[in-house]
Amino acid sequence: MKKKKNDIELLNREISWLHFNGRVLQEAADPRNPLLERLKFLGIFSNNRDEFFRVRVATLNRMLKVDNIHYDTPVDPKKVLREIITIVQTQEKDFMRIYEEIVRELGNHEIHIINETQLSPAQGKYVRKYFHERVRTSLFPMMIGSIRDISSLVDKSIYLAVTLGRSTQPDKTDYALIELPTRHVSRFLILPEEGNRKYVILLDDVVRFCLDDIFSVFGYDRFSAYTVKLTRDAELDIDTDVSKSFIEIMAESLKQRKKGIAVRFVYDASIPSELLKIILKKVEITKEDPIRGGGRYHNFKDFMGFPNLGHPELEYEPMPALPHRDLPPNQSILSILKDKDVMLHYPYQSFQYIIDLLREASMDPKVRSIKMTIYRAAKNSNVINALINAARNGKFVTVYMELQARFDEEANIYWTERLREEGVKVIHSIPGFKVHCKLLLIRGKEGPRQVSYAMISTGNFNEDTAKFYADDCLLTSDAQICADVYNAFHQMETAYRPFKYKSLILSPFSMRAYFIRLINQEIRNAKEGKEAWMIIKLNNLVDEAIVRKLYKAGREGVKITLIIRGICVLVPGVKGLSENIEGISIVDRYLEHSRVLVFANSGDPQYYITSADWMVRNFDNRIEVACPVRDPAIRAEIRSMLELQLADNVKARLLGSKEPNQYKAGGRKKIRSQAETYRLFHSAHQPSSR
Repeated sequence: MKKKKNDIELLNREISWLHFNGRVLQEAADPRNPLLERLKFLGIFSNNRDEFFRVRVATLNRMLKVDNIHYDTPVDPKKVLREIITIVQTQEKDFMRIYEEIVRELGNHEIHIINETQLSPAQGKYVRKYFHERVRTSLFPMMIGSIRDISSLVDKSIYLAVTLGRSTQPDKTDYALIELPTRHVSRFLILPEEGNRKYVILLDDVVRFCLDDIFSVFGYDRFSAYTVKLTRDAELDIDTDVSKSFIEIMAESLKQRKKGIAVRFVYDASIPSELLKIILKKVEITKEDPIRGGGRYHNFKDFMGFPNLGHPELEYEPMPALPHRDLPPNQSILSILKDKDVMLHYPYQSFQYIIDLLREASMDPKVRSIKMTIYRAAKNSNVINALINAARNGKFVTVYMELQARFDEEANIYWTERLREEGVKVIHSIPGFKVHCKLLLIRGKEGPRQVSYAMISTGNFNEDTAKFYADDCLLTSDAQICADVYNAFHQMETAYRPFKYKSLILSPFSMRAYFIRLINQEIRNAKEGKEAWMIIKLNNLVDEAIVRKLYKAGREGVKITLIIRGICVLVPGVKGLSENIEGISIVDRYLEHSRVLVFANSGDPQYYITSADWMVRNFDNRIEVACPVRDPAIRAEIRSMLELQLADNVKARLLGSKEPNQYKAGGRKKIRSQAETYRLFHSAHQPSSR
């Protein structure tokens, strides 16, 4: 769906997102990817789609109930929802085709996914023993006829809707619901090998096989089970009661989320119509809601954890983190930063350097204070452990903890309490504004001199996600940048009182206007015959004011290259509108998450990294930071990586093509992957020999 508003063409953001998830599905279909990785891409696709319904479709449903609402792009919610359903149905058909193809290919490697009807007697005995030892204690069936409603169905869980019958009463059927305990038990059970043949059965079918062990005590001897799944609105309604602390407000909002309005219901299409009708009535789903019959299995997100049964060739080749040329082992990182800036590119380089820096700062007697923003922390966060250790060592530690990080709210409430127990000062953002910037400031004294070190990242300080999110992180002792980082922290601590910054660009204060000025400068340079181009690498490009300016720049002769992983409402390559704009999307082994901006500046390019996508929420409702990159060697690194990512043979899809997600490399058999790109990059930036 494309909309024109005041003569500019905009692709609807929801449809653009579905195109992005289509690129993930392409990775699952791509035979160049190892077979188990393709299965994991199906899991990623499924997980992405669930979140899309929980957030974006839920938002559209809310829009239907509200008049005069402002939205990022021109939109008719009813039309968009209809188009979403059409695309989702098409993608679901592709999904099942790809899944069946992968299952067949796994069989060629003697890996067999079987169901309860295919078990041998020996396998059946093994499954029943496993059920009694590991599964049964976590099952708590609900008899549908005995409860008033089942509106408490848990979001993101899968249920078996069970028909129950007795041979002595063939005309009477009862019904039950069983939540599969996937939070406590693996979705996959590996069965004993038979020769060289390996077998896997899903937890769903383990329970189906053992239904008699659950219900026969009540005289039932006929059973059938069908998967159902409910998706709920995940948006939080924030209470404005000023008598409550923000933690109390968030905790109550999280409880309400669990009872959010249903936005989608999916089920096994073979379910008896009477049972389906009863369930839909109980969960208050109407014909107006997205309801979809599908296959036997749902919640394919669990396939991200599908086990490897002794076939390393069916997964990506291990890619150990590479050493950084400027950070040799067993040397002080703070001492190195006194002399030069350092840019880390993880996961290609280890996030452990960040942990080492924090550990060093926590023990260094010259360090007096540490300030850090936390948006999403690892499950067992060594970042937070290092901050706690710093507090124990007498440092003044302040953490700006974002309680409104979607789906990490509960974890961040836990970390808030843990940090406060250890004497760390924790500050929360005010409702309506998220602290999304990724900043660290270390301050100390060396003799009479105050010294500062700063870290500005495009991604979270999270050692778990840093293993598969591709991000950039600048470490510096630049006095101007460090002073700006200090002021940014002070601004967050004083209810966002504005400061004048010499280096950093901050949202929601000046970022949109700043980059519009840079685009305008490129337009002026193009008109004057000077070098005029820009490279914009982001996760999402949605903001209409920026898109308008980019269209104008393209028409005035500025060469614009976009690398947009996710949503892109700008349509490249349209005659008379965006012929000078090329756009690609990279979806591959690692999640492209870095945000890098380069402007020609009449032959003296300006480089920036930023935490912000170009979206209304990032410009207007979040605390975001963009930082200039001044070190010539690091600029050369960035330029080298961008050139490699923009090469004609790179694994990337074209944005704006008539058929969504066409490969940039066309029909070439050999396409350079993300991993191969970084190996080339690293060969040009080998560790020094010192």
